Amino acid sequence: MVYRTPEERAANPDRLNLDRRRLAVCPILEGEEQLRLLNYQHNLISRIDNLSCMKRLIFLDLYDNHIDQISGLDALKSLRVLMLGKNRIKKILNLNSLTKLDVLDLHGNQISCIENLNHLTELRVLNLAGNCIRRVNKLSGLEALTELNLRRNQISTVTDVEGLPSLQRLFLSFNEISSFDDIMCLGDSSMLSEISLDGNPFASDPNYKQTVLSFMHQLKQFDMKRVSDEDHRSAVMKAKKEENKKKETTKVSIMKERRRLAISNARRHWEVNQGSLIHRTSKLVQSAMPELYANHVASVPNAELGIENDNESDTRSSTSHLDHLSELEGDTLTLYGMGALEALDKNWGMQAAGVITSIAFKFIEFDEISKVLHKIRVRFPNVTSLSFTSTNICFLHQLNCLSQVRRLDQLTIEAEGNPLTSFVLWRTYALFRLAHFSMKKVNNQEVSAADIVNAEKFFGTLSHMTTSQLPHSRLLTLLGEKKKQLLAEDKQRKPTLLESIKTPDRTSESVGRAGLTYTSPDVALQKTQDQQARKAFVSSYLSGLAKEAITADQRQVAVRQAWSQILTDMVHQLVAEMWDSKTYMKRCLEEIEQS
Repeated sequence: MVYRTPEERAANPDRLNLDRRRLAVCPILEGEEQLRLLNYQHNLISRIDNLSCMKRLIFLDLYDNHIDQISGLDALKSLRVLMLGKNRIKKILNLNSLTKLDVLDLHGNQISCIENLNHLTELRVLNLAGNCIRRVNKLSGLEALTELNLRRNQISTVTDVEGLPSLQRLFLSFNEISSFDDIMCLGDSSMLSEISLDGNPFASDPNYKQTVLSFMHQLKQFDMKRVSDEDHRSAVMKAKKEENKKKETTKVSIMKERRRLAISNARRHWEVNQGSLIHRTSKLVQSAMPELYANHVASVPNAELGIENDNESDTRSSTSHLDHLSELEGDTLTLYGMGALEALDKNWGMQAAGVITSIAFKFIEFDEISKVLHKIRVRFPNVTSLSFTSTNICFLHQLNCLSQVRRLDQLTIEAEGNPLTSFVLWRTYALFRLAHFSMKKVNNQEVSAADIVNAEKFFGTLSHMTTSQLPHSRLLTLLGEKKKQLLAEDKQRKPTLLESIKTPDRTSESVGRAGLTYTSPDVALQKTQDQQARKAFVSSYLSGLAKEAITADQRQVAVRQAWSQILTDMVHQLVAEMWDSKTYMKRCLEEIEQS
């Protein structure tokens, strides 16, 4: 029990200071019902008690005691300031009756969660520094809160703060906030004018201050320092630069992802098509060309080798329209997927087209490529290098169509997806057929004089035989202007000329190679169909002429057979008409007059 003399009570009727008295409990205060300020600082009190008679108390200070639970305050409905800092409190509770509370100090305790404060609508200052709080939330209802101190906690995320309409000062120093994204909601707090964030992990970022100020334009104090207009302007400019940089980075990332997806889809579509083709002809291929079959199967996933039908493949292919890509990097144009061939029809402009010296084809059927090789000659005059990866080059004569380009210094045919590379003489044939280009490299190997001699040795006779079997009209197309003039001047010299072609001279060699051509299956099929259509038309036309001739002949025979009888009938009719000569003459005169 604490008892004051009348003189002591008269000196301070509304105040009682009991700090540093080594009190273990709250004493009974007899006759102190008029107290408005009560100080129990720096004692050993573990339980709040004996305050039920303090109806007028507005300030209660229990700082630095041993209190582990908030209790015994239900009667203090007029209390405005409650100081419970540096105690052992673990949970916020039993404050329901303190609706008039203006200041609540709970710093230096063991509180881990903000709770049970929503009813304190008049609370202006809340101090929770030095606790174990990890997340800032559950602050709705604190309409009058202007200052919130959360220093020295374990906070990593801040939410609900934007719902405090009166908040002006917020202290979050020395927590575990690692990114401004964790406190992004603070940018929506229009009244916030002072904030401290120093001591957090993200405060070590060189752009830390500019980042915060760019989102919180209304700040006047930051980390206990005044914020000038120049700081705001600098932050805004820095933020714009960072935003542009971020947009550019995002754009690059999107482009990289689209590129990866397009290449992946192009590869998958090509492999599915190869797998479907092999599955339909597997018996023939396995029995006749086991190596070719093995090469194809090696590049096709097992799940796509005939396990799904064509309709399923079409469904999978339609999942994304990014199934081709045309990419220009430096002087190399790379085409991925069938649709990328459309890039050859694009209006590149003279400067861009002139820069391109190398074209790479990937995941495209070679028969489709052969149809557009002539465009390379026209649109990209400086192209000197061609590369083929996964293009299904299977036969030597497919290389013949490469002669359509203007110039070729380097040729690369990767083993992946090109069964032709398993044939050891393909490189030799390429050097022979494309000898007029004087290529320097084939599959990154230097071309030597010995390679050219071996090419002529292996395939020279083939070219002479091919030319000797050409029809005269085709031969005229392949021969040079000089040979054409000789043929026009003296047709008798044709056998001699053909014999000269068989002789291995320089002109005949070029003509012989020109006779080695390649027609894709689609073009050959179209020519066959056109030829069949012409045959059908000719047959129909000749059949009509024959029918007309037969009909005319039948009519002539019938006329010959009936002519004698017709003549007899005509004579009889004429004699009958002229039997009465006067009547006949009169009728003839009348007809003349009428005419």
